[in-house]
Amino acid sequence: MEEVLDALRRFDRFLLTSHERLDGDAVGSELALCRILRAAGKQADVYNQDPTPANYRFLPGAEEILNVLPPVERYEAAVILDCSDLERVGRESQRIGSIPRLINIDHHVSNGGFCERTWIEPDASSTGELIFRLAERGGFALSPETADCLYTAVLTDTGGFRYGNTRTETLRAASVLVGCGASPQAISENVYESYPAERFRLLGIALRSLSFDLGGKVGSLVVTLDAMAAAGAIPEMTENFVDLPRSVKGVVVSILFSELAPNRFKVSLRSKGSFNVERVAAAFRGGGHVNAAACRIEGDLEAVRRRVLDAIREAGL
Repeated sequence: MEEVLDALRRFDRFLLTSHERLDGDAVGSELALCRILRAAGKQADVYNQDPTPANYRFLPGAEEILNVLPPVERYEAAVILDCSDLERVGRESQRIGSIPRLINIDHHVSNGGFCERTWIEPDASSTGELIFRLAERGGFALSPETADCLYTAVLTDTGGFRYGNTRTETLRAASVLVGCGASPQAISENVYESYPAERFRLLGIALRSLSFDLGGKVGSLVVTLDAMAAAGAIPEMTENFVDLPRSVKGVVVSILFSELAPNRFKVSLRSKGSFNVERVAAAFRGGGHVNAAACRIEGDLEAVRRRVLDAIREAGL
């Protein structure tokens, strides 16, 4: 942390970015750090390859996020948040990698460190929790707007404080953030109770694919490109679909197969208890956390399903 804090104090012009297919931790963390840096008199821009998902556009500053990368020569440092690999920022990874100083703040256990200034805490609930710790340690004041961003990051990456990554420090951070002005009700309504009708049409189609394997210990859903088109949906609307099979009694591992292109799938994995889905994802050059991970696999759906189930068996389920 100290090396990261030192860099944030020493330099004045920052680019902040995160991974493709944005989630609440990514957006909340980068918007919060942007506000912290600007309040300290720094120049900071947030760039993401993908548009901000609709249910996170309420966050303060979301309207300023850039989706076209500016000339990178204007930046002294880039902060890559919630990313275990530089390539995960998307098409502009090479240009971002050319910025003189790269800083990585992340909590993925699969992060092996891809730049010289790195702060990785796999035990942290979220990157948002790390930004909270950074602000506390650095003596940065947290405005209500910054608190909203960080609370959203922590809330979403802990599944509403339900997952095993919810620890004492996580709940203390949430408490302090509420004390700083974060609004749990308003945030939850925006994040969880503002979905478009197309999402539920897509969910209805996806639920027809619900299947169980390995004696009922694995539950899965499939979202195809045809299903997306039929529902009038977009990829961001599948957020949290992967959690649904896990809610079935007896299911230990939940899978969402999302078709990205013909014969190419994103495989999202969730687990209960101590079963390590990061090991499963790593078998396909993916990564994540013990109870939440993802990878991408090429092949037809049934071949991909067989390979994933085989990897789950080999991991000990």
